[in-house]
Amino acid sequence: MTTEDNAAGAKLEKMTANLAKIEALSTRLMAALANKRATDPGVQAPGQEIYMKAAAAYLAAMMQNPGKVLEQQIAYWGRTMKHYVEAQTALASGELRAPADTGPKDRRFANPLWDTHPAFNYIKQQYLFNAEAVQDAIGVMDSIDPGDKKRVEYFTKQIVDMLSPTNFLGTNPDALEKAVATDGESLVRGLENLVADIEANNGELAVTLADREAFVLGENIATTPGSVVFRNRMLELIQYAPTTATVYQTPLLIFPPWINKFYVMDLKPQNSLIKWIVDQGFTLFVVSWVNPDASYADIGMDDYIREGYLTAMAEVRRITGEAQINAVGYCIAGTTLSLTLSHLHRAGDTSVKSATFFTMLTDFSDPGEVGVFLDNDFLDGIERQSNADGILSKTFMSRTFSYLRSNDLIYGPAIKSYMLGEAPPAFDLLYWNGDGTNLPCKMAMEYLRGLCQDNGLANGAYKVFGHNVSLKDVQIPVCAIACETDHIAHWRGSFNGFQQMGAADKTFIVSQSGHIAGIINPPSKGKYGHYTNAGPVAGDPDAWMASATFNQGSWWPRWGAWLAAQSGDQIDARVPGDSGHPVLCAAPGSYVTAQPNSPKG
Repeated sequence: MTTEDNAAGAKLEKMTANLAKIEALSTRLMAALANKRATDPGVQAPGQEIYMKAAAAYLAAMMQNPGKVLEQQIAYWGRTMKHYVEAQTALASGELRAPADTGPKDRRFANPLWDTHPAFNYIKQQYLFNAEAVQDAIGVMDSIDPGDKKRVEYFTKQIVDMLSPTNFLGTNPDALEKAVATDGESLVRGLENLVADIEANNGELAVTLADREAFVLGENIATTPGSVVFRNRMLELIQYAPTTATVYQTPLLIFPPWINKFYVMDLKPQNSLIKWIVDQGFTLFVVSWVNPDASYADIGMDDYIREGYLTAMAEVRRITGEAQINAVGYCIAGTTLSLTLSHLHRAGDTSVKSATFFTMLTDFSDPGEVGVFLDNDFLDGIERQSNADGILSKTFMSRTFSYLRSNDLIYGPAIKSYMLGEAPPAFDLLYWNGDGTNLPCKMAMEYLRGLCQDNGLANGAYKVFGHNVSLKDVQIPVCAIACETDHIAHWRGSFNGFQQMGAADKTFIVSQSGHIAGIINPPSKGKYGHYTNAGPVAGDPDAWMASATFNQGSWWPRWGAWLAAQSGDQIDARVPGDSGHPVLCAAPGSYVTAQPNSPKG
């Protein structure tokens, strides 16, 4: 027997062993899928009505403007047939090559075989032709309501993206090449990753974005020194240790969103907004919200304001002995800070000196991309499911936000994990992204119905403690940072709400990049710039942007200077806690790591 025969035998033996592993893993997969609990169909997909509206609108377009529809169809047929003929001509030449590909580049098709191999190139080109044809078909739907058309565009794109040939093993050259090179071992590892994800999520498919074992809170992530100095059923209050001999007199209190965990602002020292603030000489307090389970079902927005905002503000004043504080609200916490400030104004309470808002929406008349999930078909389903569970599960929220960037947060990671068999990366931001939180049922529906769907705050119809609140009652100095490519709280919507505030002193900044990267943008990186405008924060947001000035570098130093002007004199640095607020534990605290009970099916 030759050396070649021995090698071939070894490869065959390895392939056979891997196939046996796949069979065993398939059994585990079926068992894991059997654990999936039944959920309301309303949280899984849009209602049938939107499909009927789309079909009726396309039929109307065919009746009213048949020439335009036929022109699009004929152009599609022409491109399809032309590429077919070109592919046949290339093959007829006797060479295994594809016709010249002059189409636009798409990073999903980065493998050279998509351009050079006739079969893969044909699949790619036909997919892109089909995708364009579907997009064009939606474009002729003039009779459909603009809001419905936006939903049709969004959900159609989701279907088109899902059907990309890169998402299927048989038409993904990267996956096929690796499977051959590893004698099927990459497929075994991929199936192991898939089974592990489904088992970890009780039958739900949620791709792991980052290595779960790579980070330990307080050890290599969320490490800025500080102490929990107060705790109630809603929050832990963290006071960070000073790094300067003196600090500004007025303390700063940050309210992070309770949709996620606060340590996105403290991932590692190099990009920690929390560390940077402390290093600028501010006495910093940060709220770490509880991750609720079903026992919090009846907790509403008033409870978050009373036991969260007002309580934290009062404790900071007690600890520091100051009559006033500065406050920051991030995302939904910024929206709720607006509610709180309006309530305080109505009550004649001047304990908040200034407020800053990160990526916040208060006017939901144009909610941006996320608006496709705010119609009754989804909200009715969310309400039924949340009533049954007592919470709006982090699974549904994570999936919703991921689908706003499905190629980056769903399909791309799934290909690497399940088809290529790669281990998830040790990436701190993606680790945080996968460490979600639940929302109490009552609070979630009050937010989704009253603020998002009914636009209650901007309309002056939303109630806090039984009384209407209004943006015009936010009259202290305010600063807002929005993000240029934010897919959750788009900057124009942020501008529209911010300009309605009654403050005479308003500063609006637009950072480059998105919802997270635009905020977590340390000056040391020199990565993203920001836009400012010395004119009033009023009128059309695009007009404001057209006359804005682009500034290189992070917005942090600019905001730091604005905040310093609101923060009084320098005094001796404060250590965490006082005689009435003993240190309960070290930062990042206990609430951030607690795992509440999940609803059972």
